[in-house]
Amino acid sequence: MTVKEIISQALAEDLGDGDHSSLSSIPADAHGGAILIAKERGILAGIDIARQVFQQVDSTTIFHALASDGDEVFPGDMVFTVEGKSISILSGERVALNFIQRMSGIASRTHHLVSLLNGLSTKLLDTRKTTPLLRELEKYAVRVGGGQNHRFGLFDMIMLKDNHIDFAGGIEKAILKAVDYIDSTGKDLRIEVETRNIEEVREVLRVGKIHRIMFDNFKVEEMKEAVALVGGRFETEASGGITEQTLLAYAETGVDFISVGALTHHIKSLDLSLKAIKD
Repeated sequence: MTVKEIISQALAEDLGDGDHSSLSSIPADAHGGAILIAKERGILAGIDIARQVFQQVDSTTIFHALASDGDEVFPGDMVFTVEGKSISILSGERVALNFIQRMSGIASRTHHLVSLLNGLSTKLLDTRKTTPLLRELEKYAVRVGGGQNHRFGLFDMIMLKDNHIDFAGGIEKAILKAVDYIDSTGKDLRIEVETRNIEEVREVLRVGKIHRIMFDNFKVEEMKEAVALVGGRFETEASGGITEQTLLAYAETGVDFISVGALTHHIKSLDLSLKAIKD
C-alpha cells in the first residue's frame, strides 16, 4: 500500500459521508488559516505527510512548512501553516495530527535513546513491532530520529528465531536448510540467527554460514562473553527487554546493534496543536 493510499483510507475512515460538524456550522465559501504549534519539546517527523493529508482533502489548500523533519522543537514553536477553505482545513485536521504526532513521538524517542549511545559504535535498530499498514511511516520516523531500520518485513531477510529453530529440529538444521533455500531460489538474503544462551552461540559459530547472531534476553555479563566469543566473525545484535536504563550497559559490551521494539510499539505521541489564525 502506498503512502497516498494510506492517507486516503485514513481520511475515509474519519470523514465517512462528511464532516457534519463543519458543514452544519461554517459557510461553504468561508476561507481561513491555521497554524500548527508545538506544545512540548521533541523531534519532528511527518510534515510532508500532513501536507499530503490537507491536499488530498482539498487540492487548493496552501501548505507552508516552517520547520523540517528532524528539527528539534520547543513549546510555542511554529511548525506549519495551512490556508484555504475553512471546512477543508477542519476536515483534514485530525488525520494530519494523528500522523505527525505519532511519527514525531517515534522520532523523539528514538533520538533520545540514540543520544545515550553517543561516542559508541553500537547502532539502534527498530523491529517489525509496528502499527499494521503504518510500517513505512513509523520506520521512516525511526530514521528521522537517528535510528536504523532492521528488516522491513518477512521477505527481505532470513531471521531464524527460536520457533523456527525448534520447528526445524535445531540450529544446525535450520541454518543448513536456510542456506539450501537461498541456493535453490537464487535469492539475495542475509541470514540472522537468534540464540538464547552461550551454548547456542557456540553452535552457531561451529556451523557458520550466517551473517548476524542475535543474543536474545542475555544479561549484560552474558552479552560480554558472547560478543568476545564471536570475536568479530559475524555481526552481533542484542535484543529483548533492553530499557533506557540498561541501554548503555549493553552497548558498552561492544555489540554491533541493539534492537528495541518499543521504538514503535510503546510510544507517546508528541503534543502538537492546530489553531485557527484569527484576523
